[in-house]
Amino acid sequence: MKYAIISGSSRAKSQSSKISLYIQNELKAYGETFLFELAGNPLPLWDESIWSGDPTWQKAWTPIQTELQAADAFVFVVPEWGGMVPPAVKNFFLLCSHQELGHKPGLIVTVSSSRNGAYPVSELRMSSYKNNRLCYIPEHLIVREAEKVLNPGEALSEDDRYLRQRTTYCLKLLDQYATALLSVRKSGIIDHKSFPNGL
Repeated sequence: MKYAIISGSSRAKSQSSKISLYIQNELKAYGETFLFELAGNPLPLWDESIWSGDPTWQKAWTPIQTELQAADAFVFVVPEWGGMVPPAVKNFFLLCSHQELGHKPGLIVTVSSSRNGAYPVSELRMSSYKNNRLCYIPEHLIVREAEKVLNPGEALSEDDRYLRQRTTYCLKLLDQYATALLSVRKSGIIDHKSFPNGL
């Protein structure tokens, strides 16, 4: 199995990046990993030229697209900015189609420097999967007071220990969904030609 982690902060040295690296290290026990960070890898804003093979898009998107298409499951590590998902993350989902994400499981991990972090969970579950057919699993993680948890080394607090245990649980569950949904993709029943877009 291959697992893709999308670090959704465009800030350098962000808490989202730290958490993504922690998750990537955990996922190595289950298979191959691919970490894509929006920091340092800004994608052009979506426009219709992506559909016509524009050279700009081929250079910017094709290498990432290839990695995503090869992935069996996804982890989206998304910071909460002003109670919202950052625009670069929304742009990422506009670029993705069923070829990259379709009928594959996704785990939402939101990040807050305070006690917040719930709004991006609702936003992603509501508006990021319609045409690309991503399947979010029922579990999600909210990393609150992110500076204090999931740092290198041993857990420093009860909250940190709990979050590490919950992360391990969620990743085990994601692995099982990856195996289960692989059979759905191989079933031959998926028909994106007749039904290219969600309702």
